[in-house]
Amino acid sequence: MDVIVIGGGLMGTAASFFLARRGVKVTLIERGRVGSGATIASFGNVRRTGRYLPQLPLAHRSRALWGEAERMLGRDVEFRATGHLRLVFDETGRADMRRFIEAARAWDFEPEEIGQNELRARFPGIGPDAIGASFAEKDGNGNPRLICPAFAAAAQKLGARILEEQEVLEVARTARGFSVTTSAGRHGADILLNTAGAWGAKLAARFGETVPIEARGPQMGVTEPLPYRIAPVVGMWAAGRPNGYLRQVERGNIVFGGGAERTHVDLDRTRYAKADPARLPGQLAALLPLVPALANVSVIRTWSGVEGYVADNLPVMGASATTPGLYHAFGFCGHGFQLGPGVGDVMAELIATGKTDTPIGDFDIARFKGEDAAPIAG
Repeated sequence: MDVIVIGGGLMGTAASFFLARRGVKVTLIERGRVGSGATIASFGNVRRTGRYLPQLPLAHRSRALWGEAERMLGRDVEFRATGHLRLVFDETGRADMRRFIEAARAWDFEPEEIGQNELRARFPGIGPDAIGASFAEKDGNGNPRLICPAFAAAAQKLGARILEEQEVLEVARTARGFSVTTSAGRHGADILLNTAGAWGAKLAARFGETVPIEARGPQMGVTEPLPYRIAPVVGMWAAGRPNGYLRQVERGNIVFGGGAERTHVDLDRTRYAKADPARLPGQLAALLPLVPALANVSVIRTWSGVEGYVADNLPVMGASATTPGLYHAFGFCGHGFQLGPGVGDVMAELIATGKTDTPIGDFDIARFKGEDAAPIAG
């Protein structure tokens, strides 16, 4: 069995590794450099709190793989199980938190609820006005700049071909399977896996499958180094508030996101998204309830990247509904970093064996059957 993977982000590189580990012949084709799209723009959050509940089995599978990543890939991808702390600032937020904790028990996940006094004692300086929090101690964060190159290099050692800087010009169904013509040549395979991120809907449309999706750019930034005092990833149960989040890396810098509207991206005109500097003051103001000390800190860099947001805020994942041998894994709506290793493992299992024990039926592309168009925001 031969597989062509189109798209070298976290989903594509992880799938290539797990396919190669199963003995499948893999060719990954990436327009730029691996991990240079949505993955590198990611916040790096490895969290399960607040997820769509039927997505938790996939998230659990992925969290287990994050824990094995350094051993499995032979590189430190800076995954740290620092915990995920999500603050509550009002009773509406507390009710949201408790509803999630109660419902998630049936999915083998139960973050700890922390009261106001315990929050002060365990996490001094974080959320001084918060009235409580949830804490998932086994979650944490990883480095978005390291994970894709690590998966790609490990896949290559297992025999996968990693083709970078190759634009896909044409994709066609053939008697044997699929033909993919790039700016550097032509490739054929039995199976085609679409992990093209925000561009995934355009590829699916070539096979008569419509996905309503928008391309957006998150507003991300990082501060100057500070004394290392914030161990967990910190977010909030928003309940109408701007939903900011942050984490401090071991070098001291605070990486932050949220708290600002994402920019809209015209995929027909650009491959990139840029952070909007006009949104930075409001974004920082939204983060101050989490860590007031940010008021006197310098921001040294901002960035963005192109993410695909599906209309129902769920990804597309599984076999094509129109074309045998075609598979999809795209449109993770800004929530894909934690899921990436699990997605790659599940797609490799599905392609190699025809089934998977991890439920992904809610993400089937057939749910959009009958849609008239796949609008891309511009």
